[in-house]
Amino acid sequence: MGERWQRFAAEVGRFLAVGLLATIVALILFNLLVHGFNTGGSALLNGQPEVAYVLANAVGMAISYRGTKLWAFKHRESRHADGGLAAFVGINLLTMLIPITCLFLSRDVLGFDDPLSDNISANVVGLGLANAARFFLFRGLVFRRPLADEPARSQRTPESDPTH
Repeated sequence: MGERWQRFAAEVGRFLAVGLLATIVALILFNLLVHGFNTGGSALLNGQPEVAYVLANAVGMAISYRGTKLWAFKHRESRHADGGLAAFVGINLLTMLIPITCLFLSRDVLGFDDPLSDNISANVVGLGLANAARFFLFRGLVFRRPLADEPARSQRTPESDPTH
């Protein structure tokens, strides 16, 4: 595996590790808000799973931003004045529509409202699709290639560049 692919694989691995931590926190919080502690009483947001999903994932997003900025993409510079926070939040909110749509389809179209169905639709299918989109959007729009890599790229001649 070439050096470029090794760097890419390492980024993917770190991104997935950060995402896993943020997902575990969001998953626990979501399930507490929607399904409670199984004490027989109604959970705080049982009838509003989409709201619970947004709240739980806002907490996960804060964890994800710190981990992504400080570890997953630590070698990449943000070219945004705010360190990429606004773009990061915007991308997260936009891609959060993917698991919310899956949750809506599962609950309101197909009629599945049990904990397993909620978690499969939102936290397996939806989150898997959303994470793939986030990785490439964060990598391309928020945490871009280090500035040190760009001059070498621009100094290539068509003869020395294998892509030409």
